[in-house]
Amino acid sequence: MNKVLLIMLVGILSISVKAQTKEEIKKDFTGPVFEFEQETIDYGDILKNSDGLRVFKFENTGAAPILIQKVKSSCGCTVPTFSKEPIMPGKTGEIQVKYATNRVGPFSKNITISSNAFETSKMLRIKGRVLDKEADNPLEKKKSVVSEK
Repeated sequence: MNKVLLIMLVGILSISVKAQTKEEIKKDFTGPVFEFEQETIDYGDILKNSDGLRVFKFENTGAAPILIQKVKSSCGCTVPTFSKEPIMPGKTGEIQVKYATNRVGPFSKNITISSNAFETSKMLRIKGRVLDKEADNPLEKKKSVVSEK
């Protein structure tokens, strides 16, 4: 009899337990939370040896300071830099990423952030295509077609 009551009690309690989504858990989280303006930066088509610096901007929407321990890229051709200072709640920060644009062709690189935020490991991404100034630049091709007319 006791086993039956125990099983019924566990069954009733398990029905009342509601699974929370990641967003609901994040909303109730009392620690730091990253909110990035964008998590992927698309360079589009850029010329060889052009400026490869881009910036990921974020806000700490949590209730505690964000402490970034490490920012690592998936390749040596991508160099991230970040502030070692805590990002207080309600304040903004940024992670700068410089891609070596001396390599012609498409690219897609990941940047992984390790921190004390809600998502302790956060992945950002850069992508685009580096064009050779002479061979691949569609703008130059259009100019030459126009100038011949």
